[in-house]
Amino acid sequence: TPSSMAVSSSSMCLNAGRLPPARSISSPSRLFPVTSFSPRSLLISDRRSLVSSSGSGLRFSALCLRDSKAAEVTQSSWENSVLKSETPVLVEFYTSWCGPCRMVHRIINEIAGDYAGKLNCYVLDADSDSLVAEEYEIKAVPVVLLFKNGEKRESIMGTMPKEFYISAIERVLNS
Repeated sequence: TPSSMAVSSSSMCLNAGRLPPARSISSPSRLFPVTSFSPRSLLISDRRSLVSSSGSGLRFSALCLRDSKAAEVTQSSWENSVLKSETPVLVEFYTSWCGPCRMVHRIINEIAGDYAGKLNCYVLDADSDSLVAEEYEIKAVPVVLLFKNGEKRESIMGTMPKEFYISAIERVLNS
């Protein structure tokens, strides 16, 4: 199956399963405890919240899907929505804590409107539906996969310009 892949490493949230988790370090103040973390410690498979020693957690806003033109797909709807679709399908894999995912989602939302009737656009939360993410070897987010006739045809990793996604979509539509 033809497949192309692009990577923008500066705009990805990695899932590096063998790297050490976040660790607390000492702080000179009880009022401002310090928790040290790096992007490598923010793992798709790591569902622990980042919590400082005072018990106050860092909050990450969820990707807003309320006004989205790209519907949410889950493990239970995956087969019918993606694999059995007669229309080509675009799926954006994201997590709620991933900043680059929000940028990609805005682009995918525009594309969903532009290609309505020609392309079904979905988003999948890689934290909530990790089995689907694992099946397609999603190690970092955002990732956009394009399917036609139930087969993965294109894979785009990282944050790319809208034109890049459109080129991949046109290749799939014309294949």
